Amino acid sequence: MIPTEVIERKREGRPVPGADLEAFLQAYLRGDVPDYQMSAFLMAVCFRGLEGGETATLVRTMLHSGEVLDLSDLPGARIDKHSTGGVGDKVSLVLAPLAAAMGMFVPMMAGRGLGHTTGTLDKLEAIPGFRTDLGLDEFRAVVSRVGCAIIGQTSEIAPLDRRLYALRDVTGTVSSIPLIAASIMSKKLAEGLDGLLLDVKVGEGAFIPEEERALDLARLMVEIASERGLKACALLTAMDRPLGVALGNGLETAEAIRCLQGGGPSDLRELVLVEATEMLLLADGTGDPHRARHIAESKLDGGQALERFTRMVEAQGGDATIVDHPDRLRTAPSLAEVRAEADGVVIGVSARLLGDGIVRLGGGRSKLEQTVDPGVGFEVHASTGVRVARGDLLGVVHARDPGAAAMGSDLLRRALLIERGGTPVTRSLVSHRIHSDGSERLL
Repeated sequence: MIPTEVIERKREGRPVPGADLEAFLQAYLRGDVPDYQMSAFLMAVCFRGLEGGETATLVRTMLHSGEVLDLSDLPGARIDKHSTGGVGDKVSLVLAPLAAAMGMFVPMMAGRGLGHTTGTLDKLEAIPGFRTDLGLDEFRAVVSRVGCAIIGQTSEIAPLDRRLYALRDVTGTVSSIPLIAASIMSKKLAEGLDGLLLDVKVGEGAFIPEEERALDLARLMVEIASERGLKACALLTAMDRPLGVALGNGLETAEAIRCLQGGGPSDLRELVLVEATEMLLLADGTGDPHRARHIAESKLDGGQALERFTRMVEAQGGDATIVDHPDRLRTAPSLAEVRAEADGVVIGVSARLLGDGIVRLGGGRSKLEQTVDPGVGFEVHASTGVRVARGDLLGVVHARDPGAAAMGSDLLRRALLIERGGTPVTRSLVSHRIHSDGSERLL
């Protein structure tokens, strides 16, 4: 294998033989291929894509560059969920303990926020003491004892993916669909799962705004899973507006707790129940969605999911009293109310603008090594389609100081499109379901 020949073949759109591609990737992991050559290869992939065999080789090499968990001793189905990320997406915080309460084991490895999206790990770390850096042995123990655990990717899992992701981040090659799919699936395959639910966000606030490209990503990930013998289902979910009311790490964690308590915004609750239903269908194979939905609702409303969340927080070193007092997560000292200046109808809510606003307030990051402020963010009380009158509360800015609060107020006003007339157009909360036999558009 000669590195320049691998790069040239991909640059010219010719497939790279599997043995050569694997040798190239292994050489990079050893340090024999430098970053500048791998950067050239990744950029060629962005322009030329990967063929099926090349994608399979990339996934296999990343997967086996580290440890693959064996959780076969657990007395139940091992099911996980992955979201491609969005603004206000705190679903995993509710879904993992709910799935555990439904009898599944959920070994979830999640990520941090980057760019305009916040991350599951950052939300959980808003809870004082919560540890997301468990080693694999401790991770296994918590999953076995509680039914779920949520941690970051460890150094033992897919180390080649860690190196490639960091390089993609600084070379403008993040958005390649085969690279996204291989990165996600190599980590999920390493979890030793029986089933995987994929939440692929689509719309302005998603990393992939276009429906057709989002469908391509969903189909490719389900195909990769199927080829490796893993049951998988993907849902296309709306990110043309934020999910829920709370945006920002601590605020979103508090909202997730309220959902676990039986409250919270209706869109968050509905998406959690839809995804819990799909996870149980992957777990038990009965194909009875009505029964699965009923079980999900009963475990959420009956308090069993909240109890699992409390146990998970305790097991991962967090202050479990936060469950009874989620408002303690509202820590920003400077608040600013934003009210309607005229009568009208909310035609749209820009998820992307609000996500960028969280970064500007200090609650997000533009580089992976940055720390985030868990207390800042927005509460958006005006949803698409709602009629507002002059003086009505549109939202609240949570900021570190009055200057930042003023900036956030201006940004929130610009994110809310309010007109006297007009008909808002929004995506369905869940628009498509993709599985190994095909895909279907949902009503």
